[in-house]
Amino acid sequence: MHDESHKTEELKLEQVQRERAEREAADDEPTESGTRTHDRRADKHAYLKEKLAERERSEREAADQG
Repeated sequence: MHDESHKTEELKLEQVQRERAEREAADDEPTESGTRTHDRRADKHAYLKEKLAERERSEREAADQG
């Protein structure tokens, strides 16, 4: 179970980094269309980060019960 939680944490960190990079790219984007694209990508990474946090909580609860 420890390996799964470690992997989940790595995936969550990856999503944080990707979200941050997309937010920065949106700020630097010269076109409105490009900014929207980067914002959508950043939102997707934020969503995935939240889902991974839910998974992490679930894994922790399962470990506590098992």
